[in-house]
Amino acid sequence: MFPTKLLGALAALTLLSGCAGFGVGYDIENMRNANASGGTPFTQALTEEYRQITLFEADEMYDWQDAGYFSQKGLRAAGGEVVLPEEISAWHLPADKVGELTDARARLVTALDNGGRENKPERAAHAQGRFDCWIEQQEENHQPDHIAACRDEFFAALADLEAKPAPAPAPAAAAPAPAPVIATDAPKPFVLLFDFDSSSVRGGDFAKLDEAVSTASALDDAEFAVTGHADRAGSEEYNIDLSLQRADAVRAALIDRGVAPDAISVGGRGEAESAVPTADGVREQANRRVEVIIQ
Repeated sequence: MFPTKLLGALAALTLLSGCAGFGVGYDIENMRNANASGGTPFTQALTEEYRQITLFEADEMYDWQDAGYFSQKGLRAAGGEVVLPEEISAWHLPADKVGELTDARARLVTALDNGGRENKPERAAHAQGRFDCWIEQQEENHQPDHIAACRDEFFAALADLEAKPAPAPAPAAAAPAPAPVIATDAPKPFVLLFDFDSSSVRGGDFAKLDEAVSTASALDDAEFAVTGHADRAGSEEYNIDLSLQRADAVRAALIDRGVAPDAISVGGRGEAESAVPTADGVREQANRRVEVIIQ
C-alpha cells in the first residue's frame, strides 16, 4: 500500500502481536461479525463486499495492513455510510496501469452517481468491491491470477451497471379474455444462501423452508430434492464435502418441520455448477447455496 498508510500498517502489526482488543485487529474482528441491517440495500451489499476482502486478506493472505484498511471501509458501510471507491492517488501503482485504473474508476463513479446505487444496489456494490480488490492487487503486482480475477469481475459488474433498461413494449391491442387454465407447472425452486465456509442455515432462510413445506403439503406424494453447492474458494474435494454438509443441514431442517426422511434426497455438486461463473479461488455469495426442488 502507498506510504500514506504505513502508519496504519505499523499500528496493525503492533496490535496483532500484542493485544487484539483495540485498533486494526479489533476492526478486523468487528468486520467479521458486522451487521448492516440498518443501512440501504447498497450499503448492506457493500458491507458484504468489504467483509469478503477483509477476511481474504486477513485469513488467507495474512496481509493485516490491507485487511485492517478495508475493514474500516466495511464498518463505515455497515453504519450506513456511502463510502467511495479507492482514489488512484492513494496507491503506489505500476505506471503502465494508472491510465486504465483511472478510466475504470471514472466510469464506475459515473454509473454509481447516475442511479446505480439505487437501481442495482447489489451489482453496484459488487462493482465497487471488485474495483477496490483490483487496485489493491495491482499495487502488490505479484499475483497475476488474483489481479485478473478482480479486474474481470469488475468489468463484468460494471457492464451490467451501465446497461440501459430495455424500452417498455408498446401496449398490445385488447384481446378477449382467455379461458381459465389450470396451472400444471412444478413449484419454483427454493434457494438458500450460506456464509463463507459455513454449512449452517442462516436464520432468515428458515422462512423459505416453511414456505417449501407448505407448498409441498398441497401436493400429492411430494418429494424434495436438496442439492448443495460451493463457490470456487478452496479445493474441489473440500467443496464437494462442504456442499454435501450444506445439503444435509437443509435436510435436517426439513425433517424438523415434519417432512418424512425418505421423502428427501440430497446431493452435492461442489463448485461444478456455479450460479455466477468466477475464476478459481474467488469467493462468490451466489454460489454458496442449496437448491430445494419439490417434485
